[in-house]
Amino acid sequence: MFQEERISSIMEHLHEHKRIDIKDICQKFDVSRDTARRDLLRMEELGLILRTHGGAVLPKKSKEIFEYKDRLVKDSDVKRDIGRLAASLVKNGDFIMMDASTTVQFAAEHVTAEQVVAVTNSIDIADVLSRKTSIRTYLLGGELNAQHRFLFGQATIDSLANYQVDKLFLGACGITETGLSYPDVEDGVVKREMIKRANQVILLADHTKFGDQLFYQIAGLDAIDLLITDQQPDPAFMEKLAEHHVELLVVSEEDLND
Repeated sequence: MFQEERISSIMEHLHEHKRIDIKDICQKFDVSRDTARRDLLRMEELGLILRTHGGAVLPKKSKEIFEYKDRLVKDSDVKRDIGRLAASLVKNGDFIMMDASTTVQFAAEHVTAEQVVAVTNSIDIADVLSRKTSIRTYLLGGELNAQHRFLFGQATIDSLANYQVDKLFLGACGITETGLSYPDVEDGVVKREMIKRANQVILLADHTKFGDQLFYQIAGLDAIDLLITDQQPDPAFMEKLAEHHVELLVVSEEDLND
């Protein structure tokens, strides 16, 4: 049996049983453990599975991906308060980068610092920043994702190579002990490159993002310098943040009630 046929059969097993062990693959297909591991490695590369100790599981299904304008309204009060706190970290003369995120858009709206230079792949954030005379804005080139309002592709990646910024403001879709994940590969690839171009990575994530493992992982927790959220994570996750030297800022209850 060819590897492609085994992969198809393994996927059928996973959809029925939710997980599979290497020993199951060996018995089912009469192959060696090395062959079974190579099959799982290939499936991981294709984004079909999440590997576990001794086997694999299906990745969690992505949350329903709302259009950008709908996400902007959803939980907007919490996002606005996180964004306001994030914006207060922008200092006069900063060079900043902002990804295509609704929470980051709220940060863009609240920036008051002077002589700021901003880089983004979000056409909506570029529009917000363009109204501020104290900010010079660079919009990255690339192909437009019309539904989610961001630019992506090789042209975007190539453009990013020209920049190095003080701070990156990054929105989160899923954050677990293993790192950051997103439902859209095209967007995730750009975010991964943005992380390389920033001296400080500031993650904006409301508490609903904790524990969510989505389709495409872009980085581990060690890539984050500062996490801004609305509720303190559970003790186990707090330990992981401390282990990776991630600073935590929690929006106060007073801010949330304003």
